[in-house]
Amino acid sequence: MSLKKALWTGVLIAAVGGAATLGALAGGGAVYMAVRDRLNAPPSSSAGPAPTPEQTLRVDVNTAVEDAVAKVSPAVVTVVNYLSGFGGGSQASGSGVIISQDGYVITNNHVVEGHQKLEVIFRDGQSVEATLVGTDPFADVAVLKIPGPVAGVAEFGNSDALNPGESVIAIGSPLGDYKNTVTVGVVSATGRTISTQEGYQMEDLIQTDAAINHGNSGGPLVNLAGQVIGINTLVVRGSGGSPDQAEGLGFAIASNTVTAVSDQLIAKGYVSRPYLGITWALVTPDVARANGLPAQWGIYVQSVGEGSPAAQAGLQVGDFITQVDSTPLDGDHPFINTLLRYSVGQEVLMTVVRGTQTLTVKVTLGERPHQG
Repeated sequence: MSLKKALWTGVLIAAVGGAATLGALAGGGAVYMAVRDRLNAPPSSSAGPAPTPEQTLRVDVNTAVEDAVAKVSPAVVTVVNYLSGFGGGSQASGSGVIISQDGYVITNNHVVEGHQKLEVIFRDGQSVEATLVGTDPFADVAVLKIPGPVAGVAEFGNSDALNPGESVIAIGSPLGDYKNTVTVGVVSATGRTISTQEGYQMEDLIQTDAAINHGNSGGPLVNLAGQVIGINTLVVRGSGGSPDQAEGLGFAIASNTVTAVSDQLIAKGYVSRPYLGITWALVTPDVARANGLPAQWGIYVQSVGEGSPAAQAGLQVGDFITQVDSTPLDGDHPFINTLLRYSVGQEVLMTVVRGTQTLTVKVTLGERPHQG
């Protein structure tokens, strides 16, 4: 290589090196400036564009659900009913929720019906035997007692403050196998009424579209504050193949009802309910028409218990009771629901059709017998 050519090569290398050095410095400066700006920027711009209100709401709701579940889940249990009168160790299961450090557990009456032995299984799989404190079939509430220590305690909220559209969470053990399953929905409606096979209407129920399946009965319905605002009790789907078959029709007993009932069950083992002392058959417009009865709605007295309040008041077999005080008995005012609005020892006037006569009979209500 000639001297001249070597000199030009050296100059070129130096120029390229200088340019590279300047470029590196410029690039480093740019990186430094970008990092400095990012560090000094407000939080909303540090991770890109600010979230939309919809995104913020979704994050807030998700966080609230997670917090509520974390708060209540330790208190949710599986209730196993080892049935009496069946061979082969038959059993049924439902859910429950611990409501006190003393070990009181709320579940449904229908979860524990016909039991020989009751068992409570905690979230971690450990189990203890439970004793039945008391049940109320009308409210479908039962209270159990388990030995301590308990895994968690749930807090009741005010069900009267619920509004349609409010987010709620159902926690329970569907099919008895999937412990502490969480489903989320909304309050579809409040103050719902469902008729039972015993001629009684369960009133003031919370309707929700949160998935409630077999085994969820007795588990809590929870608001976003992590408070129990209902005890899940039933789901309505309609008959298979029917055009009226529906999904998302779950119902829970309002927490204020549960609290009133469970307080009595814990205090004395039963709920004080008024009692008349008769067996009866429901009379509907179709029954009245077919039998030529003088009124469309009411109850037909089939038997009167000896020494019962009905017997003391002079009610007789064959009487047709059509009204209790000022409330006519009809499809919206079933006899049992109407009677349960009164207190033990209260006097009520009953309108009775006896043959061709319409009578007014004064009855002093007794207390419904209970198992000790």
